[in-house]
Amino acid sequence: MLKFYHAPWSRSSGILWLLEELGADFEIVPIDIRAEGGVPETYRSIQPNKKVPAVEHNGVVITERPAISIYLADAFPQAGLAPTIGSRDRGPYLSMLVYCAAVIDPCITMKSKGLSYESNDHAFGLFDDMVAFVERTLTGHPFAAGDRFTAADVQLASTIEFTMNTINVLPRRQAFVDYLARIGERPALQRANEKDLALAKTVPFFQKQFAAGAQGA
Repeated sequence: MLKFYHAPWSRSSGILWLLEELGADFEIVPIDIRAEGGVPETYRSIQPNKKVPAVEHNGVVITERPAISIYLADAFPQAGLAPTIGSRDRGPYLSMLVYCAAVIDPCITMKSKGLSYESNDHAFGLFDDMVAFVERTLTGHPFAAGDRFTAADVQLASTIEFTMNTINVLPRRQAFVDYLARIGERPALQRANEKDLALAKTVPFFQKQFAAGAQGA
């Protein structure tokens, strides 16, 4: 069985959604990234920086969201979430899937911290260029890599949802709002959200928040 090292309501939530889309049989191994004592040192043998997500499949450990997404979508081809190797759609699919972590994430981080820089200072380029590219992509096509839903959409939609609606760093553009609306009712996403909520209720950090919310209601 596939092992999925996961913390609820974190960067690994997108991989939980992907696993639901794939119809994979998997076991969640909870990693409490918010524990007061920190993540146990034993987890470093799975993920060198003690981050989530990570997956273990057929005795092989895969880390980093783009690598995990590519691996899983290819490992479960029956789900149809990855263009086949050699197809014309494969390039745009891989490019957008990696773009989420390699460009969008660091651009968002720099913007959220109010750090200014020049285009050539970092490999990921400028925040405004990133926003324009994603907006142009989603205006020209309904999905991240063309006309059909792929594993790249799981990463892109998760990123847009968090950065636009939760931390309010990505500007609210109509193309982004419409894109999330197209994807938001997918049954696999609903299942993933339900599992994340159930798991969050077992985490002390969130238990305190739930209790505080109940007292303030």
